[in-house]
Amino acid sequence: MQENKTAINTQEKLLETKKLQKVFIVGGGFARSKLLAVDDVNFHIYKNEIFTLAGESGCGKSTVSKMLLGFLEPTQGEVYYKGKDIVNLKKWEEKKEFMKEVQSVFQNPFETFNPLRKVDRYLYDTAKQYGITKNGHGKRVEEALKAVGLGITEVKGRYPNEFSGGQLQRISVARSLITTPSLLVADEPVSMVDASLRMSIVNLFKDLRDKYNVSVLYITHDLATAYYVSDRIGIMFRGNIIEMGGVEDVLMNPKHPYT
Repeated sequence: MQENKTAINTQEKLLETKKLQKVFIVGGGFARSKLLAVDDVNFHIYKNEIFTLAGESGCGKSTVSKMLLGFLEPTQGEVYYKGKDIVNLKKWEEKKEFMKEVQSVFQNPFETFNPLRKVDRYLYDTAKQYGITKNGHGKRVEEALKAVGLGITEVKGRYPNEFSGGQLQRISVARSLITTPSLLVADEPVSMVDASLRMSIVNLFKDLRDKYNVSVLYITHDLATAYYVSDRIGIMFRGNIIEMGGVEDVLMNPKHPYT
């Protein structure tokens, strides 16, 4: 990835949700019922911004992330990326371009990688999957690793179980950077990392925003890291965003009792 020396927040919306809702059908037969997991969720993420969705487990924040990534279809509502409705993308070329530009980092890095495959091969295959020419594989992988503070010699020929959780999460972030995305969706990315290494991952997201102009949707239950890393924050409770604004305003001067 090429470093951006003059990254600024242009206040241009990169992603926006409108009246997002998700209803799950649970049980079967006479016990069948509806579970309203997400209801009327509206927020946006600016270019070159870290926006956080924070809330306790089960509040709906991970369900939101899965709808943004296309893993779940909303029951109602719209998701716009660069002004385009991504819920109704029809052409494979458009879907593939969206998947290149919006990448994910998940909670457990050991579930991201196949334990039987060498990590460097996984990275090269990611480059191949997204249409990067064979001659460009090595350069793109090395650039992505450099962005997270690693070198190719540190990962080459090694399997996932040879790394610590913190190291593997860095490599997971590097994997997501191979496609040079505009947005990273990071769902509880430090909750399974040793406490001593959590801030190194959080600082990595700040570096990606400041140096490479990557926006981040940071999803967490941890208000301490949210306060440290976020530009703006939305607090989720029982499927709704109950409070949203600048991180300082929301966390230092909360308007809602739950916050």
